[in-house]
Amino acid sequence: MIVNQVSVFLENRAGRLLEVTKLLGENNINIRALCVADTSDFGILRMIVDDTDRAISILRDANFSVAKTPVIAVKVTDKPGGLAHTLDAFLKAGLNVEYTYASLTREKDKAILIFKIEDIKQAIDRLSQQNIEVLTEKEVKNL
Repeated sequence: MIVNQVSVFLENRAGRLLEVTKLLGENNINIRALCVADTSDFGILRMIVDDTDRAISILRDANFSVAKTPVIAVKVTDKPGGLAHTLDAFLKAGLNVEYTYASLTREKDKAILIFKIEDIKQAIDRLSQQNIEVLTEKEVKNL
């Protein structure tokens, strides 16, 4: 149930994000989820794409600094308190959330959240015990 995320390190300058997304689009790679974190000098683009290994290869060939990072994708009820319920499960297991971001879903009453957790196996076990749905990589890529 681990999902592989593509992390791209970008100089903080106009057009750099466009270069990545255009390159992926030209190569028919679909972005399923993304977030950008930045500082004054650089940013980190984190993405779930439908072809992780090919995306990494294409980006590296274009001289981008790229890494593959294991994350989990969790389906939560899209209502007030849905995220809090999932975060409570992590806290009770003593797990730290390093970061999170959302993905689109076609289900009306659900949201998909991507989590970077220090101990992914323990997080998956804890969520399963709480009947919180963790998606497979294939499910995320088919959103």
